[in-house]
Amino acid sequence: MATYVILSRISPDAVSDPAQFPHLAEQVAAKIKQKCPHLQWKMSYATMGRFDVLDIVEASSVEEVENAAMIIRTYGHASTQTMPAIPWKDFLHALK
Repeated sequence: MATYVILSRISPDAVSDPAQFPHLAEQVAAKIKQKCPHLQWKMSYATMGRFDVLDIVEASSVEEVENAAMIIRTYGHASTQTMPAIPWKDFLHALK
């Protein structure tokens, strides 16, 4: 399985009250579990920069990651940027 990073920026219009955000996050997670059963969610982080959320996932196909990112965009009212994450030692080994 390959590792991917999904960076999300939540729309200011996603919720009208910040207290509503946990419910929105639960809805998005449930939809991803339903539609992407083989995707393994490794970790999520809130960030204080250009993006609001950094998610680390593992998947056997890029299509499953694309589907999860589309669910985040649609149901989570966010924009996303997705990229593969290559372990540093594997990256260095590939350069030899």
